[in-house]
Amino acid sequence: MSNSDRTAIAAAREKQVRALLTGTRALLDRAPLDRALLDKIRAEVQALADRKELWSAADYAPPEGDEKQARYLIGSEGPQGISLYLNVMRAGKKIPPHDHTVWACIAAVEGSEHNTLYTREDDGSKEGHAKLSIREVVEIAPGQSIALMPDDIHSVEIRGDQIIRHLHFYDRPLETLLERKAFDIETDTYKIMSVGVKTRT
Repeated sequence: MSNSDRTAIAAAREKQVRALLTGTRALLDRAPLDRALLDKIRAEVQALADRKELWSAADYAPPEGDEKQARYLIGSEGPQGISLYLNVMRAGKKIPPHDHTVWACIAAVEGSEHNTLYTREDDGSKEGHAKLSIREVVEIAPGQSIALMPDDIHSVEIRGDQIIRHLHFYDRPLETLLERKAFDIETDTYKIMSVGVKTRT
């Protein structure tokens, strides 16, 4: 790819990401968050993920060595604003059941990830305790996406022999989400979830 081609792709990406951020903010400012509104945001993230030329390995390298995940910050309103990431993950990557405490949308660029969605069965009254049941498993592959409300719980697994690229869009930067819970379905417990790998810019 020539330098002029890469420059053009970078310019197109910046324009599309800015449109997603400003369009999402306009939606959120007009109405309270519900699943219908979040589905509109999900559709816009999906449209951006469909632009595969914007998310190539030439610009966003896969994780090195034994690492399973590389996370890139693509665009953000600011230190506390809505933020878009690209996750590049290898087969074998697993993320345990967790919530986000904010809304989230995930859309596939290439490769598939299996998301297990859970229902919380307890009433949340006992600190550190949570009983989950599996609701469904959803495969997010190119052309597919998912929207999660703040209290939705899911886990992620990358199966087979692949490197996947998926866009992750959040109401706030991941590094500010200090109350996310990671759940252990074997022991019916939870603990505060770490941010995981360091975000690349």
